Amino acid sequence: MATTMDVQLRRPRSRVKVGRIAAWALLVLMILVTVLPFLWMLRTALSNNRALAANSFSLLPADFTLGPFKRVLGLATPEEALAEGGSGASLNFWLYLRNSTIVALGVTTGQLIFSSMAAYAFSRLRWRGRDVVFFVFLSALMVPPIFTSLPNFLTVKSLGLLNTLPGIMLPTLFMTPFAVFFMRQFFLGIPREIDEAAMIDGARPFRIFFRIILPMSAAPVTTLGLLTFITVWNDYFWPLLVGRTDGSRVLTVALGVFRSQTPQGSPDWAGLMAASLIAALPIVLLFIAFGKRVVNSIGFSGIK
Repeated sequence: MATTMDVQLRRPRSRVKVGRIAAWALLVLMILVTVLPFLWMLRTALSNNRALAANSFSLLPADFTLGPFKRVLGLATPEEALAEGGSGASLNFWLYLRNSTIVALGVTTGQLIFSSMAAYAFSRLRWRGRDVVFFVFLSALMVPPIFTSLPNFLTVKSLGLLNTLPGIMLPTLFMTPFAVFFMRQFFLGIPREIDEAAMIDGARPFRIFFRIILPMSAAPVTTLGLLTFITVWNDYFWPLLVGRTDGSRVLTVALGVFRSQTPQGSPDWAGLMAASLIAALPIVLLFIAFGKRVVNSIGFSGIK
């Protein structure tokens, strides 16, 4: 009898153990699938471009060299670039990095200010038709961005902002439906008694927003800023459509141009991967530093 009971008690444990092993195996597989492309980029970026074809299946760098990073950062001469299989094309990396930084920081700052103010009006202020206006505004989330590209392009062209950084920033500079919705969800969780107490002390809505509500919203504001910065930094189609000169070309577009410049007949894959890694480095560092805060803020704001 005791033996039968022991067997019955041991079976669930074995099942739990097998399930845990399967879960860990699936998790490790997902991590490998996610990390492998970055490792392959690093391996390619540390390879001699001439040796890549002969070592296409090797997981280690082919003829290890830092030449691709030197070419991207402008530290290699054209002769050195051609000797390592580079295309010889130039990439004004620092100029394009500056343009991307200006655009990303400008749009992020604008969205944080204006989206937070709009979210405050939709969540804390009482006015006729508020919910209807918010529903109409939120319905823009269902419109694919490609549908608004042509009207935005014509608007930017009519304003004379083609091939300028303000022209790239203009469509998303002030606010987006997602940003307003994200901040509104957080503001709804703040007790209204705080506003009422401030009004009793004589504070107006503008002062309540900047002195009380906004300081209490540091976590979601940081999260929204990080998400907006990543989105703008990685944007490709709209900057390609509007900025076609070196002075207005952002890094993502410049990488595409660099890939197409192939005087020797084949792209400089090593240089392209080195530039892509350097371009992605700020985003990776930001997400490592604030990744946990992003997850917590999204969960708190009710976005599932």
